[in-house]
Amino acid sequence: MRQATRSLRHWRNGATVVLLVSAVAGMVGLSFASVPLYRLFCQATGLGGTTQRAVAAPVKAAAALVTIRFDAETAPDLGWEFRPLQSAVTVHPGEQRQIFYRAVNKTKVPVTGSATYNVTPAKAGIYFDKLQCFCFSEQHLASGESADMGVTFFVDPDILTDPNTSDVRTITLSYTIFRVHQPSTRPTASAAPSAPPVN
Repeated sequence: MRQATRSLRHWRNGATVVLLVSAVAGMVGLSFASVPLYRLFCQATGLGGTTQRAVAAPVKAAAALVTIRFDAETAPDLGWEFRPLQSAVTVHPGEQRQIFYRAVNKTKVPVTGSATYNVTPAKAGIYFDKLQCFCFSEQHLASGESADMGVTFFVDPDILTDPNTSDVRTITLSYTIFRVHQPSTRPTASAAPSAPPVN
């Protein structure tokens, strides 16, 4: 009887350990999956001004006009000048347009940057479609080098018929560019040149 009780206790302890390990593994898995899942949710709903991706613009554009303004922010440690080449354009919803941002490395060393974006008002994000964009791509500039980076987009005509966005006639597309910290390329102790032989 005592042996059976002891065996039952060991089985329960083992089951508890397995359950706790599984719970921890599940939480770790969810923590890694939460960022891409949240990004997918934002892209599907336009939450937080997240824009959409599209393959092609609509065949026909609407008669109405929407003004698209462009904004740029630069992280303090980047050392770049970053700005849109146009402050605003006026488009017909459904009309494909391309504009450019210019980045100039003002530092004395090569620097890599990467940009994130959003649109305001946030409720317009679901109707702002990008066909091509430099966002999230690493841009490497040598000292003094400049680059013009394009974004091709259109505003979905459905923005005009959605009661939540039918009043939107101005959209601001904002980019913020950050420094991408590269791994150190210093030689390790084993790769350091050996001392000259002592005579």
